[in-house]
Amino acid sequence: MEDDDGIPISALQHYVYCPRQCALIHLERAWAESRETAEGRLLHARTDQPMAERRRGVRTVTAMPLSHRGLRLVGVADAVEFHREGGGERAFPVEYKRGQPKPHRADEIQLCAQALCLEDMLGTDVPAGALFYGKTRRRKEVVFDAALRALTEETVRDVQTMLASGRTPHATYESKRCDACSLIDLCQPRWLAQGESVDAWLRTQLEG
Repeated sequence: MEDDDGIPISALQHYVYCPRQCALIHLERAWAESRETAEGRLLHARTDQPMAERRRGVRTVTAMPLSHRGLRLVGVADAVEFHREGGGERAFPVEYKRGQPKPHRADEIQLCAQALCLEDMLGTDVPAGALFYGKTRRRKEVVFDAALRALTEETVRDVQTMLASGRTPHATYESKRCDACSLIDLCQPRWLAQGESVDAWLRTQLEG
């Protein structure tokens, strides 16, 4: 179970999008590539390489390992910018996404979790960060206010509870969300939401 070594920060984003998707990935180790996930990998190709550089007074570290002892979070930040402030530096996490801003807060929660890890590791406040969307080629600044922090910690607890249970939530079909998910063929939400078992679905596929 993921929680033995800490909860991956990415699991929070998966959980907010769909708890069943989160369980399929982090409990059942299921994965399926799609055009969207392939494009996402290409977008992350540069930031997946650990490196540090300084431009115009901003030090940027890519593929930076993250952890939070209290929340038991682990992960890797796409990029963390360190801006000069006073006699020190202020951390500013940046997460890269292939698409565009979403109606839900999954991306913001993932970024906020990175900020909580940085605060725990560095012992300093991280008040804001940014999401860069490949489709719009723009940054969206995210302020880590009290409401977003509370929502992020609540999501951490929900993911902890689900992973500790070892149980994958039942399927429910929502066309817009499910049809866009790369795991739809593994999840089979249309079939399983009708109360059919996985065994019955497999028999149908074999017989067909």
